[in-house]
Amino acid sequence: MELQIKVAQAVHVLNHDSQSCNRVAANQWLVQFQQTDAAWEVATSILTSDRHQSLINDFEVEFFAAQILKRKIQNEGYYLQLGVKDALLNALLAAAKRFSSGPPQLLTQICLALSALVLHSFEHSKPIEQLFYSLQNLQSQDDANIAVLEMLTVLPEVVEDHSNDCSISSARRGEYGRELLLRTPMVLEFLLRQSEKMLDGGIQLHEMKRKIVRCLLSWVRAGCFSEIPLSSLPTHPLLNFVFNSLHVSLSFDLAIEVLIELVSRHEGLPQVLLCKVVFLKEVLLLPALANGDEKVIGGLACLMSEIGQAAPSLIVEASSEALTLADAVMSCVAYQSEEWEIADSTLQFWCSLAGYILGLDANGGKNRKSAEDVFFSVFLTLLDTLLLRAQVDDSTLNDERVVLDLPDGLSLFRMNLVELLVDICQLLGSALFIQKVFFGGWMSSNAQIPWKEVETRMFSLNVVSDVILKEGQPFDFSMVLHLVTILSSRASSGLGGFMSIVYRSVADVIGSYSKWVSALQTNARPILLFLAGGISQPLSSSACASALRKFCEDASAVMCEPSNLEILIWLVEGLEKRNLSLEDEEEVVSGIALVIGIVPNKETRNNMLARMLSPSYEALGKLIDDDHEQSLRQSPAIYSQIINSAARGLYRMGTTFSHLETPLSSGPSADDPIFVLLGVFWPMLEKLFKSEHMENGNLCTAACKALSQAIHSSGQHFVTLLPKVLDCLSTNFMSFQSHDCCIRTASVVIEEFGGKEEYGPLYISTFERFSSAASIMALNSSYICDQEPDLVEAYANFATTFICCCPKDALVASGKLIEVSFQKAAICCTAMHRGAALSAMSYMSCFLEVGLTSLLESVNYVNEGSFVAMAIQVISHCGEGLVSNVVYALLGVSAMSRVHKCATILQQLAAICSLSETTKWKAILCWQSLHGWLCSAVKTLPNEYLKQGEAESIVPLWLKALVGAATDYLESRSYNESTKNHGHMQGRGGRILKRLVREFADSHRSIAVLT
Repeated sequence: MELQIKVAQAVHVLNHDSQSCNRVAANQWLVQFQQTDAAWEVATSILTSDRHQSLINDFEVEFFAAQILKRKIQNEGYYLQLGVKDALLNALLAAAKRFSSGPPQLLTQICLALSALVLHSFEHSKPIEQLFYSLQNLQSQDDANIAVLEMLTVLPEVVEDHSNDCSISSARRGEYGRELLLRTPMVLEFLLRQSEKMLDGGIQLHEMKRKIVRCLLSWVRAGCFSEIPLSSLPTHPLLNFVFNSLHVSLSFDLAIEVLIELVSRHEGLPQVLLCKVVFLKEVLLLPALANGDEKVIGGLACLMSEIGQAAPSLIVEASSEALTLADAVMSCVAYQSEEWEIADSTLQFWCSLAGYILGLDANGGKNRKSAEDVFFSVFLTLLDTLLLRAQVDDSTLNDERVVLDLPDGLSLFRMNLVELLVDICQLLGSALFIQKVFFGGWMSSNAQIPWKEVETRMFSLNVVSDVILKEGQPFDFSMVLHLVTILSSRASSGLGGFMSIVYRSVADVIGSYSKWVSALQTNARPILLFLAGGISQPLSSSACASALRKFCEDASAVMCEPSNLEILIWLVEGLEKRNLSLEDEEEVVSGIALVIGIVPNKETRNNMLARMLSPSYEALGKLIDDDHEQSLRQSPAIYSQIINSAARGLYRMGTTFSHLETPLSSGPSADDPIFVLLGVFWPMLEKLFKSEHMENGNLCTAACKALSQAIHSSGQHFVTLLPKVLDCLSTNFMSFQSHDCCIRTASVVIEEFGGKEEYGPLYISTFERFSSAASIMALNSSYICDQEPDLVEAYANFATTFICCCPKDALVASGKLIEVSFQKAAICCTAMHRGAALSAMSYMSCFLEVGLTSLLESVNYVNEGSFVAMAIQVISHCGEGLVSNVVYALLGVSAMSRVHKCATILQQLAAICSLSETTKWKAILCWQSLHGWLCSAVKTLPNEYLKQGEAESIVPLWLKALVGAATDYLESRSYNESTKNHGHMQGRGGRILKRLVREFADSHRSIAVLT
C-alpha cells in the first residue's frame, strides 16, 4: 500500500506541480519504477482495489497503472509464467468490468493491455478462443457489455498492428488473425444484439451507436465480412444499422469509414451502395450543401468517390443511379469551401472514370465512342467547375506581400489535379479544351482583366501542354503575348502579391509551348524582356529561368540577332546582382551559352563569350589577386562573399563549357571559342588551385566541376595541360583531404585521356599520390568507411576508371598500387553505407572482369610481367580477405542490396580459379585456394552470427554452387565473345549461387553487425 501511495503522489507531482525540477524528479522516479518487478503488482492492485480508498481513487493514477501494464506486457510479457499470465488476465478482465462505465480512455488502456497479454499467451494452443470464453462470461454480468464492446474494438487492431510489439512474428500474427476471424459470427451477433437494445442508465443512445459502429469498423478492417456470403450482404441488418448511423452526427464519420472499407474490400458492394445513392444525395447531401455542413459533405464526397473508383464500369453504364452519383460528386467539387480538401477527395473518382473510358477499345471502337458521348457534357461541366475551384481565394488575391505563394491546400489540390486535367484534355480533345480555357473574352481590356481566372487558366494550359503538343493543335497565342506585354510593364515597377503568381504561370506556359511560340513569334524581344523581368522576382525566377533556357533552345536562330544577343548579354552580366539559386542560374547560363555557341561569326561569338564570362573572371580575379590576399582575410564577411562570388563564377564557366561544341579538328585553332576560353580559364584556375583559398570546400567543388566540364568539352585541346591538371588535383587533395571532388575530377581526366600511353607514368604517379594520402590509408575498417562514404566512392570510382581506361603496361607497372587499392575495396564493401559498399564492390568486380577477360585471351601463354600474371598475383594475395569481407558484407539489415554484386564477385573469382588451374600459376591460384578462403571466411565469423550446423554445411554447399557458376560463366563467354553479355547469374549454376547468397543474406538480416 505504501508503494501505491508513492506512485499516486509521483503521478500527481508529474501532472500538477508548478516546479519543473519536481516534475523532472517525479518523472525519473516513475520511469525507474516501471522497470521494477514490483510495478506488476502495484499497477494491478491500483486497477483492482476497492475505489473507496481515496488516496488511490484517481483517474490519472489508474490511467498510469494501465499504461504500465500495457508497456510491461509488450516488453516483458514473453517471459511471464503461465500461472502469472492467467492471474493477470483475470485481474485485467475485472478491471475492465470495474471501469466499463468510467472514463473511456482508461477502459481503452486496460483493453489494450488485455489484447497484448493475449498475443503473448502462446502457451495456450488457441489464446483468442480462451479470451472469447472469458468475454462470454463477462457478458453475463451486469453492465459489462461496454467493456466487452471496447475489448472487441481494440483486439483486431492490436493483432494487425506490427509497430508496437516487435517480439511477435508476422507468422504468429497471421495465425492470430485467422483465429480471430473464426469468431466473426459470434461478434456480429453480439453487435446486432447491442444495436437492437435500448439502453438505460448513463450511456446515451447516440454514444452507444458510435461505440457499436467503431467496433464494427475494427472487424471490417480485419476482414470479418469476407466470412459472409455476398448474396446476404446487402440485406445484412448491421449494414442497415450503419446507414441509419449516417443520420447521427456523433457516429456519421465512423459510419462513412465502415462503408468505405466495405466498398474497397467487397466487389459486390458498390452495386448495392449505388442503389442507395439517391438517398445519400437527397436526404443527406443536399441539406448539408444548403447548411454548409462540411463534415457531412466531405464524408459523402469520400464515400461516393470510393464507390466510383471501385467500379468505374458501373458508372460508365450510365444508369440513372450512376448519373445521379456523378451529379452528386460534381456538386461536392463545386462547393465553395475555404479549403480544398473536399474537392481534392473527388479527383480520383473522376480520374478512374476518365481512365476507364479512355481505356475502352484502345482503337477507338463503338464502346468508347458511346461512353464519350454520354459523359461529354459531364466532363465539360467538370472542366468549368475545376477551373473555378482551382482559383485562389480572396485573401490570397488581395495579399500585397512581396513574396507570396499559393496556400498549401490549393498547391496540393493543383498537384493532384494535373492527372485529371490531362485526362479531360484527352477526352474532350485539345481544340475544345483550349477553347474552354480562352472562353469568356477576359482579355477585352486591361482594367477589367480577371486575374484570378487568368492565372488558373494559365495553370491548366501549362499542365496539358504535352497532350496539346502531341495532338499538334496550334492555338492563337495573341492572348498570352498580350499578357506578356501587360506583365512586363508591371515588372518594371516591381511585382508583388498575387501578380507575381500570375507572372509565374504565364512564364510556365511560355516554357511549355516554347517550340510553338518561337515558330509564331518572329520578334523575340518582348518575350526576352518578360522573362528577364521575371528572373529578378523571387517567386517567378525558377519558371522564367527554365522558360528562357527552353526558348533559347527552340528559337536559337532568332536569338542570334544582334538586338536579342544584347538582351541576353545584359541579362547574364547582371546575374551577380540577382541572387538566383545555382539551379536557376545554370538554366539561364545554359540557354545563353547555347545561343552564343551557334553564332556564325567566330569573332562575334568570342566577343560575346568574353562579355558573358567577364563578371565571372572578375569575381575569380578578386580572389586570386596576390596584392589583396591579406586584406581579404582580415574581413571574414567580405572574404566569404568573395569566395561565394568566385564559386558562382566557376559554375558559370563550367556551364558555358558544357554547351559549346567540341571542335572536330584534332589540332587547336587560335579562334576556336573553347581554345580562347581555355587561354583565360586555365591560368586563373591553376593559380586558384595553388592558393590556400582551396581550403574552402564549396570553392573546391565549384573549381573541380568547372574543370570537369572544360575537360569534357575541350577534347584534344586539353592534352598538353594534363601534367599540370593532375598535379594540381593530387597536390590539392594531399593538402585538403576532405576534398574528394579532386579525386572525382582526376577520374574524368583518365576517362577522357587514359588511352594515351605516353601519359601512363603520369597516371600511375597520380594513383600513387591518392593512395598514399592519410585519409585513404585510414580506410581500414567499415566504421571509418561509413564516416567517409563520399571519399570511399570517389577513390573506388577512380580505381575503376584507372583499370578500365589505362594501358595494360601502366596497369602492370602499378601492380602494388592495385593490390593495395583492392585490399581497401574489400574492407570498404562491408560498410553499412550502401553507396560506399557498392562502389567498392564495383571496383573489385571490374578488376576481376578485366583480369578474367585477359586470362581467357591468353590462357595458354601467361607470361611473367604480363597483366594476367599481375592479376593472378593480386588475387592470390587478396583472395582470403576478399572472400571473408564479401561474406561479412552479407550480414545485417543492408545486405539484400548487395546480393547481386557479391554473387557476381564470387562467380568471377570461381571462374578465374577454374582457368588458373590450367596454367603454370596453379600453384598460387586454384580451386584449393578458393576452398581455403571460404573455409577461413566461415571460421572467422563469430559463432553468434551463424545458426547451428551452418558452419559445417555452408562451405561444401557454396563450393558446389561456385563450380557450377564458374562453368556457366566460362561457357557463356565462349558462346558470346562478340557481345558484352558476360552471363553473370544467367545459367543454372549462376542462379543457384545467387539463390544461396540471397538466402544467406535474408536469414542473417537481424544480426547487429559490429563495425
